[in-house]
Amino acid sequence: MAYYHRFGHESHVRGDVKHRIGGWLPRDPQVLEKWLEKKITHVEHPTRRGQPLHPVIERFKLFIEREPTVYMGFSQMFEQVPTKPPYNGDPTHKPQVRDFHLMLRLFNHIICTAPDYEDNDLVGFPINAILDWPMGTPAGLSMFSRPDVNEHFKNMFDVWAIFLTSPDSRYVLTDGPNGWFGGPASRALPNFVETYVCDPSAPYHGFKSWDDFFTRQFRPGVRPVQFQDDDSLITSACESAVYRIAHRAQLLDEFWLKGHHYSLSNMLNYDDYAPQFADGTVYQAFLSATKYHRWHAPVNGTVVRIVNVPGTYYAEAPSEGFPHPDPAGPNLSQAFITSMGARVIIFIQARNPAVGLMAFVAVGMAEVSTCEAIVQEGQKVSKGEELGAFHFGGSTHCLVFRKETKISFSFDANKEDNVLLNAPIAKVLT
Repeated sequence: MAYYHRFGHESHVRGDVKHRIGGWLPRDPQVLEKWLEKKITHVEHPTRRGQPLHPVIERFKLFIEREPTVYMGFSQMFEQVPTKPPYNGDPTHKPQVRDFHLMLRLFNHIICTAPDYEDNDLVGFPINAILDWPMGTPAGLSMFSRPDVNEHFKNMFDVWAIFLTSPDSRYVLTDGPNGWFGGPASRALPNFVETYVCDPSAPYHGFKSWDDFFTRQFRPGVRPVQFQDDDSLITSACESAVYRIAHRAQLLDEFWLKGHHYSLSNMLNYDDYAPQFADGTVYQAFLSATKYHRWHAPVNGTVVRIVNVPGTYYAEAPSEGFPHPDPAGPNLSQAFITSMGARVIIFIQARNPAVGLMAFVAVGMAEVSTCEAIVQEGQKVSKGEELGAFHFGGSTHCLVFRKETKISFSFDANKEDNVLLNAPIAKVLT
């Protein structure tokens, strides 16, 4: 029987800070504060304060300073963070990141590093960690929704991507205390060698870069395609956990309000196919930090259209801002960012006429902004065949079905339990 299921809104970690889902930022805010303090100490060291910024960061700085409304917004987003626990981060009752100048110096450091498994935990969204509280302010929403601001973020991510796809990024792929093959990380990634394609006898387990490690492949047979030829069953497109299932989704809806309705015309970028999904069904699930990050076909059919949509990276739903902000924004804004975030839409004409046209939507969250489709328009795909991947981390995705597609979801999983890749998630009723 179909049902509505949602994660992450009721449990708390400290004060008014909500639950951090997906494992992208530490559950304990003190771990995040300690991590950020280390980064601040590094960039604020007297020997580094006068160092020149990377050209892409220098251009970002000049853009902020020379555009009056942007200068005002990037100043106010830090001023609007409340000066009370848990949002203040030092004895002067100010946020740890106090202004955009420090923000940019931290960016300058981050884009030359790869995430490690530090202090028995993971800060998988380092830029998100720096912007954690400003994202919940009115000025933050205004700035992070601007296309010109997001263009500078994209330029910065492009530079970071060059490093993360280079051999130099493998320095964290070690068995040291903070390495990805060390004891703490191995406990978070059990049975790694048996699960993923790698060569434990080779340096860095044979991975060519950090991104190569993060987009690692399952070994053959680890996630077999279940019910390959049964077109009445929809399979999981990602190794993920259910965020929401919504029926009767509207073409246009107030996606920014609490409750986060889906607005299908916005989600599907006003594509010509979008009207066919009026009053349809949306299944959304998120990918966790240490999991598999590739997407696979949930049906047998033909790819009829692929749409790449540039969008925002750090805009979160206004309803998730202060006074009760999402501590790992945009985690609790996942429905909101389906209309706002950078994403790829793959329309598939299913072989089963009872399914007909459906859409797979891959949405980048925060710095996980690169969504790469590897299939082509007109290509026939089999259930379980790879469609593409998120780079530099995990994210969220949607399966969208037309009103005419009668579909029933059934899950036994509890909150944040994984839905395995290629496992059946729904039955099409005829």
